Amino acid sequence: MDRAPLGPLEVSRICLGAMFFGSKTPAEESHRLLDRFVAAGGTFVDTADVYDAGGSERTLAPWLSAHRDEVVIATKIRWLNGLAPDEIRKGCDASLKRMGIDEIDLYQLHGPDPDVPLEETLEALDGLVRAGKVRALGASNFPAWLLAWAVATQDREGWAPFVSLQPQYSLVERTAEIELLPFCRAAGLGVIPWGPLGAGFLTGKYERDSPPPAGSRMADASDDLEEAMHRRAIERNFRVVDEARAIAQERGATIPQVALAWLLATPGVTAPIVGARTLEQLEDLLPAAELTLTEDEYARLASHAPPPETYPQRMLIEQSGLPDRISLPLRRAR
Repeated sequence: MDRAPLGPLEVSRICLGAMFFGSKTPAEESHRLLDRFVAAGGTFVDTADVYDAGGSERTLAPWLSAHRDEVVIATKIRWLNGLAPDEIRKGCDASLKRMGIDEIDLYQLHGPDPDVPLEETLEALDGLVRAGKVRALGASNFPAWLLAWAVATQDREGWAPFVSLQPQYSLVERTAEIELLPFCRAAGLGVIPWGPLGAGFLTGKYERDSPPPAGSRMADASDDLEEAMHRRAIERNFRVVDEARAIAQERGATIPQVALAWLLATPGVTAPIVGARTLEQLEDLLPAAELTLTEDEYARLASHAPPPETYPQRMLIEQSGLPDRISLPLRRAR
C-alpha cells in the first residue's frame, strides 16, 4: 500500500477506523482486523476518546503493546468534556493511559467548542506537543472559516500547527469541495475523509423504493444524523451507486472499492478512513488502494451528485479559476 506525508508523519493511503472496536467489533475480532491491515501495508489507525466511551482506545491497548512501532495512532477529543485547556490536558493523559502508550501521533479536535475561546484551546494543544505527549495536531468537523482562523492563529503565535483535517467526504457528500478542500490544499493540510462510503450507502446494499435492511446504519439513523434516509436515499445518490456498480463490473472490482478509489484520486486527499466492522468487510475494502481509475471513470462518478453551487465560489471559478489557483504563504510553525 502506498504512503503519503502528513506533517511530520508518514501514513498509509488508507486509514483503519476503530470506531466500533470493543463494541460492535469485539476485541478479538478487532485485533484480527489490525493484523490484516498491517499485513496489507496499512500503517494508519484512527480512534477517539468518545468511541464506546473510551472502549475503542482500551481495545487497542493490548495490540499496541506488541505493535506500537508499526502504526501511526490518531485519536480525538471534544465530546466528552469540551475543549477547555484543563480538559484537553486531562483528556490527552486519559487517552494515553487507555491505549498504554507514551505519545499520540496525531491528536485531533473532534469538533469546535463554542464555549471555549479558540486561542485557549490551540495554546493548550501546543503545550502537549512541547511536552512530548503529541507529535502532530489535526482538526475534524470544522467549518472552513474557523479552520482558517485556527491555522492563521497558530502561525502568528508560533504554536504547533494543524497538519490535517478530518471532514465528512464521499461521492454522496461533496460539500467539502466548496471551501474545505481548496483551503487544505492551499495551506498544506492533509485531508482524512470520514464516511468515505456515505455511512454504508456506497456499498450498494440499499435499493430504490425499498426500506433499508434491518440493522443497517440508515435503518437505525434518526433524522438529525448524516446517514438519515432523507439525506442519503435520494435519486441522485442512487445514480452514483448505479455508476459505481457499472464501473465495478467493468473493472472486476466492487462498489466500495470504486468509491474509495475515487477519493484516493482526488487531489489533496491523504487517506480515507474505512470503518470496517468485520474482517470480511476489510478484505473487500483493501484492494481499493491498488485500483486506479481512468479520467473518464473519475468524471463519470463525479457527474451525478456534485456539490451545490454557491456564491462566491461559482462566480470566481467561472471568472478566474479560483479556488485552485491560490496558495497561502504560511510560515507553518514547527
